[in-house]
Amino acid sequence: MKYLPVNMRSVVGALLIACVPAANALNQDISALFRPDASKPQENTFLNTTPVSGYCAQYPEQCANKKMFSIRLPITFNSISPIQAGHEDVRKGAMFKVPANWRTAHIVHASTGETEVVEVRMTGIGSHYRLPVNVVDLVEGDVTVVLAHHRLWGSYGDGWVVAPRPCENGGNQPYGNNWYGFFWKTPVESVCSKRARYYIPSMAYSHLDFAYELRTPNPLKMSSGQYTGSLTYSIGPGQDIDMGDIMLPNDSALTLNFKLDVEHTLKVEVPPGGNRVELVPQEGWQVWLNSGRKPTRLFRDQRFHISASSRFKMALECQQISGNTCAISETATGHAVPVDVSVTLPDGLTDGAGQPVNRRRLLRDGSGTELFRPGLYVDRRLGMLHFEVGQSSVEQMLDSGAKAYSGNVTVIWDSEV
Repeated sequence: MKYLPVNMRSVVGALLIACVPAANALNQDISALFRPDASKPQENTFLNTTPVSGYCAQYPEQCANKKMFSIRLPITFNSISPIQAGHEDVRKGAMFKVPANWRTAHIVHASTGETEVVEVRMTGIGSHYRLPVNVVDLVEGDVTVVLAHHRLWGSYGDGWVVAPRPCENGGNQPYGNNWYGFFWKTPVESVCSKRARYYIPSMAYSHLDFAYELRTPNPLKMSSGQYTGSLTYSIGPGQDIDMGDIMLPNDSALTLNFKLDVEHTLKVEVPPGGNRVELVPQEGWQVWLNSGRKPTRLFRDQRFHISASSRFKMALECQQISGNTCAISETATGHAVPVDVSVTLPDGLTDGAGQPVNRRRLLRDGSGTELFRPGLYVDRRLGMLHFEVGQSSVEQMLDSGAKAYSGNVTVIWDSEV
């Protein structure tokens, strides 16, 4: 067995660094965006916009195959004592345990104070282990560098190249004379460990790469704007991120700062000329003129197209008021009659109770139309506004001898719910 002696001064330095972890947590932003895509209306999920770094930035094709990405952090681990050959206690060697179970973080809307929940778990871990000497000086025999790395932890079939169960191999593993890279998937929250076959005077992990998975809220039920929140993991022996009793970190905590941006769409398109609504009888005015039979109602159904990914409410504003609705009047006499306004929304949009919206009355106070919400992104679907003057009011209009009634009615779609 061969190894180079370690200078005592450098060992003391390593002890001082490892035993005085940074007081402040290392911070890492995790960002995601929801912006509806008309070409993919069924995909109502957040897009993770966090820049990829570390392993998956170096080997993007391997991570793409596994639908995995990583973040590299400047968290290092240094040994505080040698690793003994054939050690029985897994905590006295190379061991790894990360928070692979789901953890919960609350996120809060910056303006409204609304809260939602984000869940996160670590699905992979990686680094480079570094030795104080050329690896061939630590093992027996005349071997190549790669074979020496494998012998240090077992044999070619079960050396460092093979992830310790229950961890799983994550991809390519680069190496050099005194270092070996790894990235292992962590499907369950459990200890993964390697037992050294030879004495290792000291060892370090040069950084921390981790992969993670997010569960985000349903953006269709969220308000436009930014939601923020954080989740802190402790680092060290017996903590959330645990590398055993020998390998101590330079940071004692990792805080993930979540930033979820919601950019909703609420767009209503009325055909050209659709803002001028003419109320007429069912069969036109000619029937009344020819037969003298008074029409039972005056009405007009006005089409519109709506695109919506957010909650919204509807209400009326009136130039002329009749109770809780709008009115139209005859200019000369001032005689006025109420106009009933209602709305039919396309499939995919429901009220607060999840019921379809068919000829729902629109009122000045907004009652009954306080909340409509999409079950999916509705992209330019057909809806209808219904305008009607009832029979008794029509009779008054005809009996008055007036020729024309008019008034402005404003229909409001409001995403500020």
